[in-house]
Amino acid sequence: MENQYCKVGAVTPMNNGRQAVHLLEYQYQNFMERASTINDAKLVEYFEGKAQKIKKILENLV
Repeated sequence: MENQYCKVGAVTPMNNGRQAVHLLEYQYQNFMERASTINDAKLVEYFEGKAQKIKKILENLV
């Protein structure tokens, strides 16, 4: 088996199509679900903040 290397923090660009909207909607729902199931206030704040950033991106796309 060969070693595979990638840059730490590297991102894959999203297409500006319907596929990107579905991915962002999924991520938004995932972060909101995590925020609702955790009892730690700091983590809830973190996940809700991530969800709000994704929501703003979605609003700009649609």
